[in-house]
Amino acid sequence: MSQKITAAITAVGGYVPEDKLTNADLEKMVDTNDEWIRTRTGIEERRILKTPGLATSDMAVPAVQELLKKRGISAEEIDCLIVATVTPDMVFPATANLTCHKLGAKNAWGFDLAAACSGFLFALTTGASLIESGRFKKVVVVGADKMSAIVDYTDRNTCVLFGDGAGAVLLEPSEEGYGILDSILKTDGSGSQFLNMKAGGSLRPASIETVTNKEHFAYQEGQSVFKFAVKGMADVAAELLEKNNLTGEDIAWLVPHQANKRIIDATANRMGLSQDKVMLNIQRYGNTTAATIPLCLWEWQNQLKKGDKIVLAAFGGGFTWGATLIKWSI
Repeated sequence: MSQKITAAITAVGGYVPEDKLTNADLEKMVDTNDEWIRTRTGIEERRILKTPGLATSDMAVPAVQELLKKRGISAEEIDCLIVATVTPDMVFPATANLTCHKLGAKNAWGFDLAAACSGFLFALTTGASLIESGRFKKVVVVGADKMSAIVDYTDRNTCVLFGDGAGAVLLEPSEEGYGILDSILKTDGSGSQFLNMKAGGSLRPASIETVTNKEHFAYQEGQSVFKFAVKGMADVAAELLEKNNLTGEDIAWLVPHQANKRIIDATANRMGLSQDKVMLNIQRYGNTTAATIPLCLWEWQNQLKKGDKIVLAAFGGGFTWGATLIKWSI
């Protein structure tokens, strides 16, 4: 009897823009200061895609190109490409569509998935199921967001948090039990009032009024989101361990969504993990929404060992949250 097919991560790529926006820069723009930002969020600087005419797909492309190069395959070998994003290049066509075109991925179909900061986890589970079905052999999952496009740089509560970036993984079938082993994913639309972008959809189409009211920017009611996020992310990570009869000692790394250092610490504590097992790059990139988790995997790849059990955990707008257990395969 053949072994069950699992979806293994066989290559990782990442991209961040060159331009940096530091806390010192923000001090000149809004009423804030470096110490306040660092103590409350852990962020020191973030990357911004400043070049006119460039969008989310232009960060997704180099991330995927790096992954293809590492794996030694061409873009034409990709079967499906999923882009997790809340900052698509445009409402339609999908950013995945445009990314495939720019890559020359002529044989791939693809789509966008919107789950805010949990987007990469939702897309990873979706991509894994396509591999597990046996229908597809090479699925690329991208998390990419150009948050600078929807941030109000006069709002000191949100402008300090976000940055731009993209990360990507290649999923391929494994019969040795490597890859995505389990996920617990959750959504609760009652949280939509606390973290959203009010206009630009079919509810409030763009108008002079919506633009004047600054409704095309990310809105966050910080305290409510923080409370939900600490509980949601920590609970779901602990639940995932319990469901799989694991403890913190069995986990090599926690790969948390990089929204806030205090939320990350709470999740690690709940799992019984020491700080040296937590991937943290929020100080350099801020919150890149769907890109934070794959960017961590990209930066830490040479510290990951084949067979390592790692947990990815996220919490995002709307609300969305989840945790994924992976047995590392490269």
